[in-house]
Amino acid sequence: MSQKILQITTSTNGENSFSNQLSNAIIEKLIIAQPDTQVQTLDLTKTPLPYLTGSHISAVYTPEEAHTPEQTAALQYSDEAINALLESDIIVIGVPLYNFGIPAVLKGWIDQIARAGKTFSYADGSPKGLVTNKKVYLSIASGAIFSEGPYKSYDFSESYLRAVFSFLGMTDVTTFRVEGTAIPDFAENALPKALSSVAAFAF
Repeated sequence: MSQKILQITTSTNGENSFSNQLSNAIIEKLIIAQPDTQVQTLDLTKTPLPYLTGSHISAVYTPEEAHTPEQTAALQYSDEAINALLESDIIVIGVPLYNFGIPAVLKGWIDQIARAGKTFSYADGSPKGLVTNKKVYLSIASGAIFSEGPYKSYDFSESYLRAVFSFLGMTDVTTFRVEGTAIPDFAENALPKALSSVAAFAF
């Protein structure tokens, strides 16, 4: 059975995006390891998911059989995003670091997939993630160096994503970084260094 990859793109820089190039390298390695891999790409810069509304929130906490047409419509994007997630074996997310955090479009996607009764539950009195048996790869790109040094505490991207994915049941998360792309002494080698870390990784 072929594996399915959900690739999530969040950078506005297209082919020139460092996070996109790193994500593509990850996917290329995954395909080499399993050639019959299927890839579905969700480019949130072209088709961003809507922000949460009152109709969405009320629909989540209303039994499905009692949904109004407005509530059903409000959950359409959430239903589609959750289905794509659940049908995937591997999730590869390109994450440019914007103002120390994730892009707004990625937060919008997370708000649509984090849904009680669908991707997490408090049925037993404590939180339980319902999205299990997934592998997540993050390709984080930043102009400065955030994996170590004085700016490490300013990076709220990886810690947030690991926390929210773990809450939803996705605990197998691997991070690759291309960093220092705006620092003269590091910029030239930033992407090659990141790509070499992908090449050396045992997928």
